[in-house]
Amino acid sequence: MADINVYDRLKELGIELPTAGAPAAAYVMSAQSGNTVYLSGHIAKKDGKVWAGKLGDTLSTEEGKAAARSIAIDLLATLHAHVGDLNKVTRIVKLMSLVNSTLDFTEQHIVTNGASELVADVFGEKGKHARSAFGVAQIPLGACVEIELIAEVA
Repeated sequence: MADINVYDRLKELGIELPTAGAPAAAYVMSAQSGNTVYLSGHIAKKDGKVWAGKLGDTLSTEEGKAAARSIAIDLLATLHAHVGDLNKVTRIVKLMSLVNSTLDFTEQHIVTNGASELVADVFGEKGKHARSAFGVAQIPLGACVEIELIAEVA
């Protein structure tokens, strides 16, 4: 399979990367060690504001999945800002997802698919990654989902 031009793929998917966000506390949005880039957790946003809510209470699994997809786009914007060219990404190594959910909600993995599927759509084989998805009692600012990403770059 030929290498995918990430920007062509984003265009095909109708995705325009936003401006990378700024940290909300005492941390940086990305850090690199060797060829590994670590992106800080990004929270879900809708219409420029925190996408607040709790899965299993105020939000459905499909809404959570849409929130996770929107986070993946923000993560790609941060990764682009860090490396300058997403085509330098040789592998998306791992996603870790925190889902603000009720005690009886058990579809965190399906919510997280919103991000995983987008990353695989954009990067092809290079986008297939390891992953963890957790249900948590709360996320900063009441956000419904938070996701961090680890990537390898050339």
